[in-house]
Amino acid sequence: GVIVAVEPWNFPLYQVVRVFAPNFIVGNPMILKHASICAKSAQLFADLVIEAGAPEGALTNLFIDYDLVSKAIHDPRVAGVCLTGSERGGAAVAKEAGEALKKSTLELGGNDAFIILDDADWDEVKAVAPGARLYNAGQVCTSSKRFIVLADKFDEFIDILKDGFSKAKVGDPMDPETDVAPLSSKSAQEKLQKQVDSAVAGGATLVYSQEPVEGDGFFFQPTILTNITKDNPIYNQELFGPVAEVYKVNSEEEAIALANDSSYGLGNTVFSSDIDHAQRVAEQIETGMSFINSGWTSLPELPFGGVKNSGYGRELSDLGLNAFVNEHLIFEPTK
Repeated sequence: GVIVAVEPWNFPLYQVVRVFAPNFIVGNPMILKHASICAKSAQLFADLVIEAGAPEGALTNLFIDYDLVSKAIHDPRVAGVCLTGSERGGAAVAKEAGEALKKSTLELGGNDAFIILDDADWDEVKAVAPGARLYNAGQVCTSSKRFIVLADKFDEFIDILKDGFSKAKVGDPMDPETDVAPLSSKSAQEKLQKQVDSAVAGGATLVYSQEPVEGDGFFFQPTILTNITKDNPIYNQELFGPVAEVYKVNSEEEAIALANDSSYGLGNTVFSSDIDHAQRVAEQIETGMSFINSGWTSLPELPFGGVKNSGYGRELSDLGLNAFVNEHLIFEPTK
């Protein structure tokens, strides 16, 4: 049946593709409620669907507010709802879906750990770690946000991250040489700054940052925080921007416990030159996805989604294809 899709701004075309394509394939029309700050992208995608030859009604873009999302979910013609967004938005949509007895899938935030084991290949770590945090200005739910390092390698890792962050060019998103573009909005910039300020006020150490960038756009300089204790205000928050949190641990067991000490459970990364070792650790992390010797990734053939406050259900892969289908049994008894 008809699926309502509530989608975010951080990948304004791709986020719609990944929910529309599987549902179109299985025959579910879709109503799109996109983020208000990327209205042009929403209509562009709807126009492209028609241009590509899909029948009218396959995707209907509606410029509606969240009150009308609730009305759409309760409409008897609607069979389900999917959302990618914040915990608050996910809870609101799940509540409405539950009251209407409609199926829902939620892809929410993350506070993904990047665990570096004692047998990691440090050339690989150096190549991957900075980009795992800075891609899309850090505005990715599966960005590596909490870097967990054994004590004897902690200083070396800080130097690696500082080097990578210092070489990242902050500037115009239309310039192909730019590594870190502005954040999405002034409110996003202000929220992230408040989080960093509260972290430092709560005892965290600001080990790296730079002077603000001048020019158009809501820039935020790549930043590194350490000495974050459990009572720090940001310990269990998602920082949606180019801010890395680096934690020092004394054992693998402590690293696993720290990675799991989060209300989020989207993804995580494990670095080890021994794949069996990495897999054993990955199996102990309470997330929907684990990546070995790699930052996060999202591919059509791989299921995407999390557990805990990161949501439920999966997008992409065969699981995404089956997210909103009726698994209909037709049984004929033997005579």
